[in-house]
Amino acid sequence: MLVRDVEEPVGGAGMGYHHYDRLSALDAAFLAIESADVHMHVASVGVFERGPLHGADGSFDIERVRRAMQTAIQDTPRFRQRIAWIPFFDHPVWVDDERFNLAYHVRHTGLPRPGDERQLKRLAGRILSQPLDRGRPLWEMWVVEGLEEQRFAVITKVHHCLIDGVSGVELLATLLRTTPDPTVEPARRWLPRPAPSGLRLAADECARRASLPFALLGAGRRVLSDPGTAWRGVRDAAEGLIESTAPTLQPTTPTPLNVDIGPFRRFDWARFDLDAVKEVKNRLGGTVNDVVVATVAGALRLFLRQRGERVEDLRVRAMLPVSTRSAAERGRLGNRVSFMMSPLPLDEADPRRRLQRVTETTSRLKGSKQVHGFDFIGTLSDWISPSIAAGFARLGGRGRVYNLVVTNVPGPPFPVYMLGSRMQSIFPLVPLYTNQALGIALFSYEGVLHWGFNADWEAVPDLHDLVEAVYGEFELLRKTATEGPASARRRRRTRRDAGAS
Repeated sequence: MLVRDVEEPVGGAGMGYHHYDRLSALDAAFLAIESADVHMHVASVGVFERGPLHGADGSFDIERVRRAMQTAIQDTPRFRQRIAWIPFFDHPVWVDDERFNLAYHVRHTGLPRPGDERQLKRLAGRILSQPLDRGRPLWEMWVVEGLEEQRFAVITKVHHCLIDGVSGVELLATLLRTTPDPTVEPARRWLPRPAPSGLRLAADECARRASLPFALLGAGRRVLSDPGTAWRGVRDAAEGLIESTAPTLQPTTPTPLNVDIGPFRRFDWARFDLDAVKEVKNRLGGTVNDVVVATVAGALRLFLRQRGERVEDLRVRAMLPVSTRSAAERGRLGNRVSFMMSPLPLDEADPRRRLQRVTETTSRLKGSKQVHGFDFIGTLSDWISPSIAAGFARLGGRGRVYNLVVTNVPGPPFPVYMLGSRMQSIFPLVPLYTNQALGIALFSYEGVLHWGFNADWEAVPDLHDLVEAVYGEFELLRKTATEGPASARRRRRTRRDAGAS
């Protein structure tokens, strides 16, 4: 990401000090593909126990939350920055928001007491149906009081151009604490840095593009100094580009989940014991993520059959985001993510075989160059035109390269607290893309695997049926993992006989 923090002599093109950050091509793509119906914010719903934020009379101290947030974001300038655009080139940059108002971003609402989880899900769906205001920093935090047992919830929304799944987790860690300490440190005074003029932005962009041939020349010198390493890099990128674009030549089958979507959302969730998931993978093979993908495949098989679909004839593919963030990049905002396109074996009736097929597929994809290919597309976009990454992202939905996103982010195995209140649960949300009415995100926290289901309001009115199918399919996997081979064969015969009758 290009950073400009310049002190110019009086009379220069920018007339003094100014600052801006240029968005990467991948970050800019998440802005470019957003529309009135396709909102590109990632989100979460956290549920907290009653704590020091509640007064003796039951009132909630929202101003204390705002003071804590003021301190929490002081070392993350991006949360006080808004989008501006480079004239003529139409590329976005970050500039400090001179009108930044924390009260606009940290909002306070409530449920009729005692509010239950169903009401919270409905409220979350309404909040998540609203796009973020591009004239302000691209995030919101809604504090919701009134939950039963005197609990409260925190609903966060952050635009995908600002964070990916992994850096979002690290950001959460800066807002929460590992101890129930309720103290709030005073925030330092903040002064917005002046934004550059349109002329300055355009001039800098011209200079950047003029420097590209020299950057290519430098890359050529590095190739000559170490041709073996350079050739391997070129080969990996070329093979990866072929593998990453191959799914476009064989589109997935349209399903009831791949339709034009509207702006309104349903949000639902589930909880699994993480040790139970690990027990399944230890007994049957694969990884925790393989168990997740196999469970999703089984649940979609049942869900679509209930919709009257012949699942044996469907070619369904999930996009699995993969973090490419190095250890040195931990804690930075912006996107460092690539993708794997994984077929889902909806034609497989047996849970054990379904998991085996998922494990074989993901093992093959991990050994492939597909991730390198998506990285290369992002790099090429940074060098030539950001529209390349945006066009590829649009192709994923319109061209049915994949049917849905399934993303799994590891979280802390220990409890965390917000101003003395312990977080009980945290349910993540992945945005819906064009022609995709369902997205599934997972987050592990304190020994529990939390599932978040984001769906189009009209296309998936039976979202909770899918949630119940996820519970049921995992239970089948768990039973398969604990029973002997003979019992498994008898159960398969019984299921086949039931299906034939």
